[in-house]
Amino acid sequence: MLGAPLILAVALGYVGLLFAVAFWADRRAERGRSAIANPYVYALSLAVYCTAWTFYGSVGRAAAEGPAFLPTYLGPTLACALGFTVMRKMIRIGKAHRTTSIADFLSSRYGKSAALAAAVTCFALLGLIPYIALQLKAVADGFDILSHAPLIIMPRHLEAKPVLEDTSFHVAWLLALFAMLFGTRKLEATERHEGIVAAVAFESIVKLAAFVAVGLFTLAAFGGPAALFGRAAAEPRLQEILAAAHPRAEPLGWSLEMLLSFLAFLCLPRQFHVAVVENVSEEHLGKALWLFPLYLWAINLFVLPIAVAGSLQFPGGVDADTFGLTLPLALQREGLALVAFVGGMSAATAMVIVESVALATMIANDLLLPLWLRLPGRPLSLERDPRRGILVLRRACIVLVLASGYAYYRAIGQMHSLVALGQISFVAVAQFAPALLGGLFWKHATRRGALAGLIGGFAVWFYTLIVPSLVDAGLLGEAIVAHGPAGWGWLRPGHLMGLEGLNPIAHAFFWSLLVNLGLFTGLSLLGTPPAAERAQAELFVDAFAFPARPEAVPLWRGTARVRDLRLLLERFLGRERTEEALGEFARHHGLRPRPGRPADPALVTFAEGLLAGAVGSASARVMVASVVQEKPLRAEELLEILEENRAAISYSRELEKLAEELRAANRRLEELDRLKDEFIATVTHELRTPLAAVRSIAESLQAHPRMPEERRRSLTAVVVKESERLGRLVNQVLDFQRLESGKSLGQPLPLDLREVWREAAAAMRPMLEERGIRLALEEPETLPPVFGDRDRLLQVALNLLSNALKFCPDTGGRIDVRLERRGDEITGVVSDNGPGIPAEDREAVFEAFYQVRRRGPRGRLAGTGLGLAIVRRILEHHGGWIRAASGPEGGAAFHFGLPLRPPPPPPPALTP
Repeated sequence: MLGAPLILAVALGYVGLLFAVAFWADRRAERGRSAIANPYVYALSLAVYCTAWTFYGSVGRAAAEGPAFLPTYLGPTLACALGFTVMRKMIRIGKAHRTTSIADFLSSRYGKSAALAAAVTCFALLGLIPYIALQLKAVADGFDILSHAPLIIMPRHLEAKPVLEDTSFHVAWLLALFAMLFGTRKLEATERHEGIVAAVAFESIVKLAAFVAVGLFTLAAFGGPAALFGRAAAEPRLQEILAAAHPRAEPLGWSLEMLLSFLAFLCLPRQFHVAVVENVSEEHLGKALWLFPLYLWAINLFVLPIAVAGSLQFPGGVDADTFGLTLPLALQREGLALVAFVGGMSAATAMVIVESVALATMIANDLLLPLWLRLPGRPLSLERDPRRGILVLRRACIVLVLASGYAYYRAIGQMHSLVALGQISFVAVAQFAPALLGGLFWKHATRRGALAGLIGGFAVWFYTLIVPSLVDAGLLGEAIVAHGPAGWGWLRPGHLMGLEGLNPIAHAFFWSLLVNLGLFTGLSLLGTPPAAERAQAELFVDAFAFPARPEAVPLWRGTARVRDLRLLLERFLGRERTEEALGEFARHHGLRPRPGRPADPALVTFAEGLLAGAVGSASARVMVASVVQEKPLRAEELLEILEENRAAISYSRELEKLAEELRAANRRLEELDRLKDEFIATVTHELRTPLAAVRSIAESLQAHPRMPEERRRSLTAVVVKESERLGRLVNQVLDFQRLESGKSLGQPLPLDLREVWREAAAAMRPMLEERGIRLALEEPETLPPVFGDRDRLLQVALNLLSNALKFCPDTGGRIDVRLERRGDEITGVVSDNGPGIPAEDREAVFEAFYQVRRRGPRGRLAGTGLGLAIVRRILEHHGGWIRAASGPEGGAAFHFGLPLRPPPPPPPALTP
């Protein structure tokens, strides 16, 4: 029997396990052995998208609206399928500019605007407080349900607990402690928080395993999918639910919700944090973008079965959000219910930890610190240890974030479902999308447009979603929702401009995004961005055209001393980190800054980038301005600098490309030299073998003049055979030389290709019969003539048959030849049932001296490496082609073609 002490012990034990995982990962990182430097951990960290909303809320929505929960997960799947370029560019820019958050990212794009960073921070905080409240509500509700087992009592029927007895309160301060310990250990926010990422990846496994366990149990308890949905089909109420939210029934609503989740996946601060700030390598993105949709599919596979089973088990009185817990309880599986509670808790805690760290960084770096730096009479020198002060500030912000989430949960959160709370936050963060995506791909996007769009979009969000929430909580009168302000019905929050037929979330998203986009594009088109914005626009939009280090494109002019910059860096980064950073600068630029000398623009830009990684772009700009005297550059000068850098980078890349081509040519020459040596060794061996045989036989004949006639004839036959072998080898080398010089073809005459192949087959017949190999020649009754040199085309046939013969097995060997007409050419294929040609060798086998690294059936390397090279050159001289492939029985197949028209004559020789 479950009880509050046992559940509390399990919850505390799980949180303790998270502490252990995070501590282990941080210790490994300190020893230089990263636990998160692989794409699988990166993909699992992206699964922080799946929160308590996924674990509980999706089931609740599926029970009420059937498949309507799917757009929330189809949007991110679409983002992964279509957004590779977007996310890759975000990661590239984030690393280059050392951005600490999405607010910092947008601030940096629009001229390092402190006002824009502050606006994004404030709106993110307002928008995500309901989402954090959702997580606390889920954990508290789960605890309350389990603690009353075996009775199933909904939390809404219980009396409100005092704060100190409230489970969500204790969860909030424990998570705040975790986030402070592992999220604020270093000042540089761009330094990876390996402990947090490892813990989040671990929690992604836990919540997936728990949800799948509940889903499998549900299907088993109800007799499998067919029996479960068969029972649902007999219930009219469930039939209506399963059909109610079909995309054909509400295409606009489904499309808007998919777009909403698409944009939220890119703009949620926690997603930006794990996808961009915590990214170890840009190369991990490719694999993660197919692993993460696979994760979404797995965790949503059992949503509908659980929702249907819960609806069948509980006709009424039980909140559908809780079916993942109440179903195991109702079926007397308390252990599984406890597993489900841990899974839901893991989904909630992962989100709260990452979101609180991301929001706290934004509040400290992009809101409070810029304000403090601009206060009159508050120079930087007043703070003896700014690093400690900033870390304390971030920790206080973490407490503020979680306290705000808890306060919202206590005041309003109990009145909304999990899905409603989550979607309110989704609409809020989607307001960042125009400024984000426009800033990545539109150079004319301006700070004024971005700021106006954000303010307008959030105003509509607040009016259409938060105002009705305040009305539900009794904090506002109902008249504004029922009749609109001042009785203007067309301004009702849920029916702006008389728009009907959309649910409140889709309605709010439509109008807020429309206003946002209108203001963003309109004001951007009306104004001309200042020089700083234009420079940043170039660096962001053409991110792949510029180097990864911003100091390589220094957009700064003025006077500064190296000593002042060093002191500034030491105060915020520490002496050790400053020395390390300046050493890195010296290695890249080939010089070491000396304290008494003026700082060049690259060093100033480098120092500002380092500070940006600790305190954000806007604050870093203020700090650097306090120790340097900057000379403003005109827009023309900035664009000229950018153009010069772009041209230099393009020229550098051309040089790199040329150097790589030269390296490839050098490698090819080395390979040809190696092949030539192997060829000479092979030819030498091939020449020595018959010569040795001839010499041995000659010596034997000379030493035994009265040798029996039969023995003499046998030995002379061997001499003839070996002499023919020598002749073929010499002719092969000579043929190749003639072909290379272009003097090998006679006058092209019409000829029947069937006769050529019949003659070749007849010539090869004795050798085929000796090895027991079957040759099948398939040809049509008639073939139009081709134009060519009969002897050379006969050589092609003999070489292809000889090549197939070498690799056919001695038992059951088979060679098939097929000729046919296709369009305006005669095509053929020669296939065998030997070992075949590896795919990587199928082009190289036609190169001179090349031999596939395999052995023939008699244990030696087959051929000299010239036969197939000669075949290709003869066919190309005739205007034909040849390629290697796999045969129908696993061996090799050579497909070739010859045109029906005669080849063009060679150009006439020039005469003086």
